[in-house]
Amino acid sequence: MLSLLHIENIAVIECADISFHPGFNVLTGETGAGKSIVIDAISAILGERAYRDMIRTGANKASVRAVFTDVPAYAWFEENGVEYDPETVISREVHLDGKNVCRVNGTLVSVSILRKLGIQLINIHGQHDSASLFDESNHLTFLDAFSQNEDLMQSYAEAYERVAKLRQEISQMTMDESEKLRRMETLRFQIEDISKAELQPGEDEALESRRKVLQNAEKLSDGIHAAVESLYGGEDTDGAASLLAEAERELARLSRYTDAFDGLHERVADLMYQVQDVAQEVRDARDELSDSSDELERVEARLDVIHKLRRKYGATCADILEYLEQAKEELDRIEFADDHLERLKEKCRKAEALAWDSAMALRKSRQAGARILTGQILTELAQLDMPRVQFSCEFTEQELTPIGADSVAFYMSANAGEALKPMSKVASGGELARIMLAMKNVLAQQDQVNTLIFDEVDTGVSGRAAQKVAEKLRSVAQNKQVLCVTHLPQLAALAQTHLLIAKEERDGRTYTTVTPLDLEGRKAELARIMGGANITETTLKSAEEMLSV
Repeated sequence: MLSLLHIENIAVIECADISFHPGFNVLTGETGAGKSIVIDAISAILGERAYRDMIRTGANKASVRAVFTDVPAYAWFEENGVEYDPETVISREVHLDGKNVCRVNGTLVSVSILRKLGIQLINIHGQHDSASLFDESNHLTFLDAFSQNEDLMQSYAEAYERVAKLRQEISQMTMDESEKLRRMETLRFQIEDISKAELQPGEDEALESRRKVLQNAEKLSDGIHAAVESLYGGEDTDGAASLLAEAERELARLSRYTDAFDGLHERVADLMYQVQDVAQEVRDARDELSDSSDELERVEARLDVIHKLRRKYGATCADILEYLEQAKEELDRIEFADDHLERLKEKCRKAEALAWDSAMALRKSRQAGARILTGQILTELAQLDMPRVQFSCEFTEQELTPIGADSVAFYMSANAGEALKPMSKVASGGELARIMLAMKNVLAQQDQVNTLIFDEVDTGVSGRAAQKVAEKLRSVAQNKQVLCVTHLPQLAALAQTHLLIAKEERDGRTYTTVTPLDLEGRKAELARIMGGANITETTLKSAEEMLSV
């Protein structure tokens, strides 16, 4: 339940604290006073879109803070790492640079994640909802939600996905004969082109490394010669190996006279052996070094072959070989396509049969739900002073689609003797408001949302019909918290909490205030709604009578 709403710097509201209560809450006020701004503020903390234009002139940011009480322990809290508290606090800031800062119980969340929580806390129903309710493309979605078909829809979706995948494979394999021959010819050429090169994995890297050696053979030879001379010595110098050998002999001789040189002898002997090993390896490298120009030509020629294949089939030898295997597999599939295609078609027929079984189970549930939905909506409409209305869910069977094998449309007749027609074609403005309220009330019974907001859904309703709408909203408010923006005195009179939205001008600026009304304040506001600015004793008396009922 929404218990407190704090608004700062949103349009004409500089600062407002609004307390809501269980049951039936109404917001009234002159046109343009700011009632829609309150709804916009609530929408913002539910994760709906918020614009920089909503920021009050002269302010750097707009902010909204809401306190919800008795919040269930939704899985949302654990899934998003937010500490659960039955008294949940949601805040949102909208900055001039477009940045949004959203928090739930102090934890930062994104707008999209906040929206997933918002739809579990509040349902907002506005005049624009009639377009959604009367759009036939939405009727199946409404029926499935009412019928609680989630598990059946999931089962069907999985079955349909298997069918769609098999159909796609069949479509890909179904090609005309000339296209098939062209593709087979291309694949055979590519397979022969790669196969005759007899590539080995990693061959390109090994050849490039060898080419580098061959291209720098002279520099390598000079360097190795210098290293060998440093290790073994030259005509005029002793090498490191011979010098270490001489040092090892001298230390060995000293060790015969005293133990003090044993450690040094061992370390020098170690170095001597290591240098001798290195010297041998360098000499071997010198012997193996080749500066053969013939070998360089062979390497260059082989790399040229690989380079041509790289341009066509892949960046490395491994990629080219992988392409070769894929080409062989595709050629095999095409050559044996008829057999494979027949197997696929058989699998598809079985998958379609299972999908149809799932679609029929879904249809059966939908039809059962439609009967219950029809009965409940007719009951609601009768309570809203529309006892002669007829309503039905019209089914049209169709082929398998992602959402089943049914098309559903809501049909009605608003007057006795009139044929059932699509809803949008048979109802007047006042009837639309009551039909929408009836449908919203029935559909809302299936969800766990505790707060419903009705934003001027009573447009076009008056007299006896208005009284029925008011009584219906008051009835709904027995089980859920209801917030209603209205211009009807009948609705305002039945409210348990009445908030007045008013604006005034101070120092050239417009300010909106939100004031909870006591009994006298409610009488004055009802009188204003009924009689306009000219409040008389008669209108005050009428207001008092409405409040006393």
